Amino acid sequence: MNREIFRKYDIRGVAERDLDNDTVSKLGFVLGKMAGGGVVAIGRDCRPSGIRLRDQLARGAAAAGCRILDLGEQTTPMTYFAAYTLKPDVTVMITGSHNPAEYNGFKTMRGLHTLWGDAIAGIRTTIETTAKVKNSIPEMEKISVREAYMDRLRSEFAPPVSLKIAVDAGNGTGGDCAVDLLTQLGHRVVPLFCTPDGTFPNHHPDPTVMKNLEVLRATVVREKCDLGIAFDGDADRLGIVDENGDVIFGDRILCILADALLIDNPGATIISEVKASSVFFSDVEARGGRALMLPTGHSIIKEGMLRENALLAGEMSGHIFFRDRYYGYDDALYATLRFLEIAEKASGPVSSLTSHLPPVMATPEIREECDDSIKFALVEKVKQILIKRNCTFNDIDGVRVEYRNGWGLLRASNTQPVLVMRFEAGTLDQLKEYEQEMRTILHTAREEL
Repeated sequence: MNREIFRKYDIRGVAERDLDNDTVSKLGFVLGKMAGGGVVAIGRDCRPSGIRLRDQLARGAAAAGCRILDLGEQTTPMTYFAAYTLKPDVTVMITGSHNPAEYNGFKTMRGLHTLWGDAIAGIRTTIETTAKVKNSIPEMEKISVREAYMDRLRSEFAPPVSLKIAVDAGNGTGGDCAVDLLTQLGHRVVPLFCTPDGTFPNHHPDPTVMKNLEVLRATVVREKCDLGIAFDGDADRLGIVDENGDVIFGDRILCILADALLIDNPGATIISEVKASSVFFSDVEARGGRALMLPTGHSIIKEGMLRENALLAGEMSGHIFFRDRYYGYDDALYATLRFLEIAEKASGPVSSLTSHLPPVMATPEIREECDDSIKFALVEKVKQILIKRNCTFNDIDGVRVEYRNGWGLLRASNTQPVLVMRFEAGTLDQLKEYEQEMRTILHTAREEL
């Protein structure tokens, strides 16, 4: 068994290499024991490997005495919705999220709590001491929450105007639902790659990568759309393009949502993470809110929202979490509707929603491949170099270095074999300078490791 598949927030790897039948059935057995022989609900995205993984997971859970609910092919937010409405003992979403097509994995919940960190490490340890699960075909009760989920979203929104919206799902699992719902609400939809196909034949479903937004940006301009929306593979991450085809990055999406929320909820706590712009934190504070920085990760954010009684949170990656009027989990389609609620009432175009924010020079997420076995050690080595140089930084998640007129971040991804960097500055020259400084330190760290 490849121990590297047990990551901080989920269990994930190359499906046909790392997620063999024995490992997955043992995972199902361990989760079944956690469920106390109760109910285990399983959803999956549209990747071809999902059916095999569901069958093996169900085999293990059934061997532990559990009743299995097969939720079918659906988005991760629908699976979270099932956890809240059906109340199974354990809920599992089989998804590779924004990873390439050959990947797949498991997001797990016990009750309403996402399993992460030490809990996932404990699952790994238990699997390693679990005997082979007997080969049997489990009984599964098929149940769909799609219409109940769609009804929940339809019930909250009544758009006063019809917007023209391009929707690019990258052939992920959420495209058909988004098109149906937005059309039913009266919007005019230009669909792009909205038929689910887990081989992702058109482009990779990750809206944080600029290349993946090229068709959406061009379509918005060509078709004279009011905005464009993009989802990742399991529809828990959101990308937005304004009417000019310009990308609104995750922290600025969060600013727009926060500004509206603080009108009705003065003083509310709003959370973002270490990759977010300093503009977000200053804007929330200026509008009377409490802005809080946490480490990156959907599990950490959800836990932090409960602890801090936050009503809204978001990450640069496009995960948006609402506890105001919603359940507190990340749902790209629900966040879309909340964004549209603001755009529908605005006196100007979507681009005007960020006009009050000061301009800054910022990079998107810069991702560089780095072996899982050394990525965390490299970041720790960079931290030690920064300490020796008396640099000002925080180490909430990786290192976020404060420069004269901006900041730079280096952190190890918890979901992919990559190092993530991001920089912000007042000028383009400063931006290049800060990135070069960080790269020089990283090079030194590699040599010393």
